[in-house]
Amino acid sequence: MKDKIILLVEDNPDDVELTIRAFKKNNISNKVIVAKDGAEALDYLYGTGMYAGRDIRDMPVVVLLDLKLPKIDGLEVLKGIRQNESTKLLPVVILTSSVEQNDVINGYNLGANSYIRKPVDFEQFAEAIKSLGLYWLVWNEPPPIKN
Repeated sequence: MKDKIILLVEDNPDDVELTIRAFKKNNISNKVIVAKDGAEALDYLYGTGMYAGRDIRDMPVVVLLDLKLPKIDGLEVLKGIRQNESTKLLPVVILTSSVEQNDVINGYNLGANSYIRKPVDFEQFAEAIKSLGLYWLVWNEPPPIKN
């Protein structure tokens, strides 16, 4: 069985580093692919652009999606994921610092599996990542991959 891949869609390098540090602190050793904007995330998922030729059967087990992204925002990425037959069942966790109630409502309306507000404190963030990792990488039964 191949490694379970995590697709982290995050444009802030500090948040990327914090997330990866939190994974390591909690012994989550899965391969993390980082997409720095919404367009790059969709390119990864569909094997286009800089990811042309990637085996798209090798899907991430979970997408951690920030909302405030350059090029294509997180809600548009989520909409694209849900509209495509090959990715519509892919687990997507919105991981954002947004406190806007509309973002929560729109995220769930577009099919997010979960909405997590990033804690400011690193220890709290690491604990959130630990729980997230346990749930999505160990306990959750992912949908079968469609090709």
